[in-house]
Formats: sequence, C-alpha cells, structure tokens
Amino acid sequence: MVRFYYCQYVFTKMHVHSTEKKEYKFMIFNNNFSKSVALIIGTLLLVICMGISIVYGYADTSIQITIESFTNFNHSNEHIIIQNVRIPRALIATCVGASLAITGVLMQTLTKNPLASPGILGINTGAGFAVVFAMIFFHTSSLQSFAWIAFLGATLAALAVYGISSSGRDAVTPVKITLAGAAISALFASFTQGLLATNEAELEQVLFWLAGSVQGRKLEILLSVLPYLVIGWLAALFISSKMNILALGDDIARGLGLPLGLMKLTVGIIVILLAGSSVAIAGPIGFIGIVVPHFARKFVGTDHRWLIPMAAILGGILLLLADVSARYIIMPQEVPVGVMTAMIGTPFFIYLARKGGKK
Repeated sequence: MVRFYYCQYVFTKMHVHSTEKKEYKFMIFNNNFSKSVALIIGTLLLVICMGISIVYGYADTSIQITIESFTNFNHSNEHIIIQNVRIPRALIATCVGASLAITGVLMQTLTKNPLASPGILGINTGAGFAVVFAMIFFHTSSLQSFAWIAFLGATLAALAVYGISSSGRDAVTPVKITLAGAAISALFASFTQGLLATNEAELEQVLFWLAGSVQGRKLEILLSVLPYLVIGWLAALFISSKMNILALGDDIARGLGLPLGLMKLTVGIIVILLAGSSVAIAGPIGFIGIVVPHFARKFVGTDHRWLIPMAAILGGILLLLADVSARYIIMPQEVPVGVMTAMIGTPFFIYLARKGGKK
C-alpha cells in the first residue's frame, strides 16, 4: 500500500514537472522559491489594492483620514463612510474575487474546458431566478434576504446539473456536466426573463442586482456566508494535490487509484459553497472565473498547489480594481462591477475561443 501511494506521488510529480517544463518559456515563475516570492508579492499587492479601494471614491478622503478613522474615530461623514461602507466593500470584493477565481480553476480542471466557469453549473442563473421569483411573489426587497435566497437558488441549480450529469451509464463526465449546465442555465434564464417581462414594476429594482455589484453590501452579509467561504477555501487547498491527478484525465486518475466519483462530488460541493456564497453576496459577476485562472497559470504553471492560491490572490486584485474603476466611469453614479469585469473579460474570452478554435 505504501509502495502504491509512493508510485502515485512520483507519477503525478513527473507529469506536473513535464507539463510545466513545456510551459517554462511562457511561465514567469518556474521554481518553488520564485513561486513563493510571487505569492508574497501578490499578497502585498492585494493589501495595497484593498487600501486603494478604502481610500478612493466619490467622497473626498485621504490616507490620513483613513488612518484617523481607526485611531481617532470622530463620527464624521468621512469616518462613517470608511468604516461602514468602504471597508466592508473592500473585504467583500476581495473574498468574492478570490472565491470566483478558485471555482474557475476547479471547474476548468474538472471539465477539461479552458472556458469553464462557475456559471457552467447554472449557479448564476439559478440564483438570479430565485431572487426574481422571491421579489415578485413574496415581495422581498432587502439585500440580506437576497443573499440567502440567491444561495438557495444557486445550490438547487448546481444540484440539478450534477444530478442530470450523473445519470445514465457513465459516471459524471466533463461533456455531461457542460451539457447539463448549459441546459439548466438556459432554463432558468428563460424563466427569469419571463417573470420580468410580465412584472415590469420589479424590473428596475432587480436589474442592478443581476448585473453584479458590491455596492451597498453590509459586512453582516459577508459574515453570514463567511463560514462557507472559509470551508471552501480550505477544502480547495486540501484537494490541490488530488486535482493534479484529476487533471491527467479520468482513465489515468482511475488507474492511479483516485476515487473519481467522490473526487468530482467534492469539487462540486466546493464550487457550490464558494460560487453560491459569492453570488449570494454580490450577485452574478462573470468572467473572473474564466480569465483569472489563465493568468495564474502564466505565473505559476499548472500545479494546483500553487495555482489555487495564486488564482485567489489575482481574483481579489482584479475585482478590487474593477470596483474602484466602476466608481469613476460615470461619477457620481456607479457602474455595476459586473459590467466592468465583463469589459475586461470579454476580449480575453474571445481570444481564448479563437485560440481554441485554431487548435
């Protein structure tokens, strides 16, 4: 038994090394020391971006005022905005961006599809439908209620996709997950559009949420789902070495003794926890789960032990910068951050599609 696991470890190590060796001319950091340095630098940049998000916005504040809001809080408008609006907003953007990026890595490995994202499980459309349904039939209007309703809708949609893809002779396969996700997403999207078309009075109120935003979210919303996020982060790191085996393909992974059914179910649960919680907090924010994993691979390669934490850092940075940019586009109003991530991600998505098509 010891010899078996040793052979499993050696084979996986050799495959990861051979795969990354082909990518060295494209990969920026190609050894463990440089990757460690990259993670440290990325963490520092993430903290700087959080500071930028806290300091800059429509209200005139500065670094000194921000520091004084912690050391000498005087209940001024600036201090209240920093403490009650911008700090929760920065924390939420960081957590949501990191979670969506991690789910993107997991989904792309699970489905063997470089264009996969959390939305492939119908999470975004499921959450959107649940929120619209609750608004129209139960007259729900608070963001706190939206969070739990969206989480429920996202979970039900993902479970439906997993249930459909696991039926039949074969177990869960990447193609079945993709097709089932596309079908469930189209179904919920149609239901949502139908409800909005027949209830125009609710249209304006829900459109901002459906676009994805971290504006106006209170810290209590983040704290309510934070345990699920933490569990998802830790679980993703815990299975990172197993993800390297899963990336070899189902046949090789099965030959190496990886329990494929249990592994794919675990990945699905982690995706539901992270993506469902993110949608519950900020609404459906697209493209982070598609774009960020590819940038992370350019930095640290395909080894998930490095890829997952790097993607989390880059995801947080991207959403923070997108949120800061959204404040200045049409100031004093704000653009939903989902629009900004779409503007960033769409050209990259087209590039990946064209590149994939040429292959």
